[in-house]
Amino acid sequence: MNIRVFDTPHDAGIYVAALAEQVIQSRPDPVLGLATGSTPIPFYDALVGLHRCGLDLSHVTTINLDEYIGLPPTHEQSYAHFMHTHLFSRTNIRSENIHIPNGMADDLAAECARYDDVIRAHPIHLQILGIGVNGHIGFNEPDDLLLSKTHVVELRPETVRSNARFFERIEDVPRRAITMGVQAILQADQIVLMAFGPEKADIIARAVLGEVRTDVPASILQLHKRVTVVLDRASAQGLFDEAGRLRAK
Repeated sequence: MNIRVFDTPHDAGIYVAALAEQVIQSRPDPVLGLATGSTPIPFYDALVGLHRCGLDLSHVTTINLDEYIGLPPTHEQSYAHFMHTHLFSRTNIRSENIHIPNGMADDLAAECARYDDVIRAHPIHLQILGIGVNGHIGFNEPDDLLLSKTHVVELRPETVRSNARFFERIEDVPRRAITMGVQAILQADQIVLMAFGPEKADIIARAVLGEVRTDVPASILQLHKRVTVVLDRASAQGLFDEAGRLRAK
């Protein structure tokens, strides 16, 4: 893993946007795997800034990691709405190139199969990830077994509590979601894992320096050949000793 530590999330977002620009400009049909939540917002802001400076995104395909079940795309807390607000409405990414799971599908199993078909048709060149306080990536929650394909997941209580800050009441937080599986994540050519804040320090240390374990889903990224972990100083504090050296695994 490559580890990059920045003074602020803003600086980190600029760096990740530069990585994305390299992919976008080097391929005729670049595919970005995208995440939601507060962590990637500095990246989206920086990517929008590059677009305003001339970066063409009209040939980019996007594939989002997940979506809540039961929230329509127009709901202000749906991930479709999040992506429209923070990226799609601010750039020239074409609507036909945007892919997000349908959390309102009548047949969720069929929707999961459809989404796997989308991923197979558009192999991901750069996958952006956040990490939950329990180590989840996408909504692949800690479990005895991590599922490889797109699937319906029951959100863990700690995930519901963490996401409650976006809702008026914790009772309003959906308890289920559709998420991309770990196989699709690991098949991306390049992965960027982003984390900010002291509340992420412990899980980042476990994911980067600990054993590969299904109860720390992000630790599976250790098996990928090209991962960059992008942090601020608060989230990186568990990785280094007093001399500034990366701690041994």
